[in-house]
Amino acid sequence: MIPRTLESTVRRALRTFPVALVTGPRQSGKTTLLRERWGASHRFVSLEDPDVRERALSDPRAFLRWAPPPVFLDEIQYAPSLLPYVKTLVDEDRRPGRWLLSGSQSFGLMQGVTESLAGRIAVLALLPLSLAEATGRPGGEKPIGRILKELFRPGRPRASRRRTRIELADWLLRGGYPEIRANPRVDRRIWCAGYVQTYLERDVRQVVRIGDLRTFQTFLRMAAARTGQILSYADLARDVGVSPTTIRSWLSVLEASYQILLLPPHHANLGKRLVKSPKIYFLDTGLASYLCGLHDPEALLHGPMAGALFETAVIAEWAKAFLHRGETPPLYFWRSSDGLEVDLLVERDGRLYPMEAKLASTVRPQHGDSLRRWIERARHRVPIGLVVADGPDRAPLAPGIETVSWSGLV
Repeated sequence: MIPRTLESTVRRALRTFPVALVTGPRQSGKTTLLRERWGASHRFVSLEDPDVRERALSDPRAFLRWAPPPVFLDEIQYAPSLLPYVKTLVDEDRRPGRWLLSGSQSFGLMQGVTESLAGRIAVLALLPLSLAEATGRPGGEKPIGRILKELFRPGRPRASRRRTRIELADWLLRGGYPEIRANPRVDRRIWCAGYVQTYLERDVRQVVRIGDLRTFQTFLRMAAARTGQILSYADLARDVGVSPTTIRSWLSVLEASYQILLLPPHHANLGKRLVKSPKIYFLDTGLASYLCGLHDPEALLHGPMAGALFETAVIAEWAKAFLHRGETPPLYFWRSSDGLEVDLLVERDGRLYPMEAKLASTVRPQHGDSLRRWIERARHRVPIGLVVADGPDRAPLAPGIETVSWSGLV
């Protein structure tokens, strides 16, 4: 099994909470992680099995007597009605770590968690593999604050793994879902096609009523084509052929199921009027590039989507770094009405850490102009700005601006 950052987060949660729930998108490795690491201490019960599920739904009390804690209830979204009965047993015995749950994100599941297990449960998210996990260095014990301080220390050499543009193209095309990342023989197109179909049939239809799945598939492709862009609900609605209200509803489904991140703008009284709409990012570049119809490495790297997909990869790495440590990602972008933009602001301990993502083999001083101008407005809030690029090493770029390889970020 590939080591995951979330493992140490789950261990901390089980030392404190009676119940830990690991949610996230399908095929992100939830069952594999929990069964591999806690299979010896918790009985494994899969609610995806129709017979087991029927038993749980027809007589919850008898089911929980048959499967007492410590227990790992897998795919709990199939039987969210169990949660009030779990609450009763938890209130009778509040010892930590006895209940381990996993499930793909759904409205019924999270409503049940909120109503029944508030204050008793740690809710964690497992996304596809981060680049660090995929290269065997998950680093779950290292706090985000320490990572940021080291990364943004002026003039500090930072070792990074040398990567080529072909390797970058492979990451952008195949993404981080464990099955497709761990086994290069898996056909990417077949896997992604099956994933999208399963996601539509199982997850989407559990949350919203969609009469024509082809329209939703069109919406998925149109949303993927906008990854890295400021979101216009009206424009997306027009291109898909539905109302802006429907677009908002469907985007909320993608966001709740960890397919996308809506990156909010940061409002920090920096002078001029700011753009108020969020930017949309897919959390896996493999799915995003597949939905965009991109299948060839060279065509991707030299095509119009290359910069947006590279920026998507950078933003997704930071989202995974926070979520896999059990934290809500405090991530923002900044753009003034006159076009000045900073791709990413990471907020930590009252300080903002700015980054620009630039897909260029040769990074030039002008690539740091937006960072420099933002730092001048922000004054004392950050020591330096970073340009994240497809290069092997860290190097100074301009006064107060340094470059860092995308492969050595988190």
